[in-house]
Amino acid sequence: MKHELHNYWGERRIIPAVRKPEDLTAACRGDWPAVFLLIGDLFTVEEYVSQVLAAGKKVFLHVDFITGLGGDPIVMRFIAERIRPTGIISTKSHFIKHAKKNGLLAIQRIFLIDASALEHGIQNVEQSGPDAVEVMPGLIPKVITVLRDRISLPIIAGGLIQEHSEIATALRAGASAVSMGGRHLWTP
Repeated sequence: MKHELHNYWGERRIIPAVRKPEDLTAACRGDWPAVFLLIGDLFTVEEYVSQVLAAGKKVFLHVDFITGLGGDPIVMRFIAERIRPTGIISTKSHFIKHAKKNGLLAIQRIFLIDASALEHGIQNVEQSGPDAVEVMPGLIPKVITVLRDRISLPIIAGGLIQEHSEIATALRAGASAVSMGGRHLWTP
């Protein structure tokens, strides 16, 4: 499935990360094949996901940011059966495992602040079995290269990306795609 996930962003390799409801329309109108959804609550998330899917895009729901979802494994079944995104994003290994059991694609987000966090992140990825890894912050090309060499999953760079040159640097380092919330970066 990892190759299938890589194909979702294809040549565009930019993934809009929607952090505000007012950005959702712009993300749906653009020609990006996938959207990361980092907004919503139990009352709004289903409509947000439906909007993205209706625009013909794949949608990955960052479940850690959805207000009202708990940590119980039944949450992934609810998301898979009721909300129906393409997949989820989470820092939590148990969410990754349960998402996969419920037929969702899963992207594990890891925060890299030092060498220990890198090793711990790699261990978590190996244990949870996601389809891709999103590394935060995305401004560390050396670490993207290390991850690319150590894990055989697509790497998504995200976080603190503020300029087009930073997108290019992350891609040259080996990232499969780059996610960012700044709408000004969603176009080349």
